[in-house]
Amino acid sequence: MKIVVIGGTGLVGRQVVDVLRADGHEAVAASRATGVNVVTGVGLDGALAGADVVVDASNSEAPYGEPSYEFFALAARNLLDAEARAGVGHHVSISVVGSDRQRHSPYFRGKAAAEDLIRASGIPYTILHATQFYEFLLAIVEAGGVSDQALRLSPAYIQPVASTDVAEALARIAVNPPRNMTLEIAGPELERMSDIVQRFLSGLESPVEVVIDERAPYFGAVLEERSLVPCEAAHRCPVGFEAWLRESEYAKANW
Repeated sequence: MKIVVIGGTGLVGRQVVDVLRADGHEAVAASRATGVNVVTGVGLDGALAGADVVVDASNSEAPYGEPSYEFFALAARNLLDAEARAGVGHHVSISVVGSDRQRHSPYFRGKAAAEDLIRASGIPYTILHATQFYEFLLAIVEAGGVSDQALRLSPAYIQPVASTDVAEALARIAVNPPRNMTLEIAGPELERMSDIVQRFLSGLESPVEVVIDERAPYFGAVLEERSLVPCEAAHRCPVGFEAWLRESEYAKANW
């Protein structure tokens, strides 16, 4: 089985490729680094030739503002058109829990637009909604902005997940028949964003203190308490925050 992983050199994509290859599948990493550009369409037809399954693990370089919406909408259209030409039998896509609830955020709106295109494409598909990766906590800090050693964050609940768990789930989905539905995956621990980010910063021995602000924007959206909480049927993964942090690059850094 030939499986092409779009974004195959990124955080999740490269792990999907590794899992698939370890299981004996022909996994091809496709990304800008390998000459494949989903925004311009350059290299797509060549990369998808003979592909049975495509896993879309691509992500916007700029997760803020309208460029993120434009990336997801255009990339999904180009990729699905190329899949139709190649006769791909299963489109697998990673998206985010709450994509349909945060239309004020260009990032979430772009994810939702891509999902709509997938469902309307006629190509058999499986969409995986994941909660925030633990690795994404740093992006939350950067997006929130630090002023006078303080970071204002929403106290909305999140249930972060290890990217390794998400990659393994995507690999399993890719080698099984299309579900033509959306599945959800989350980590084991539900807690407030403000709390887990403070734990993350403390683990890095950062002097920054988190200030709770219910109106603090999250990638352009003001969150309600359960805006990012997965559904009851979501698969709960085993790796908790403390276990992830102990094995992460942050813990291994020589501060």
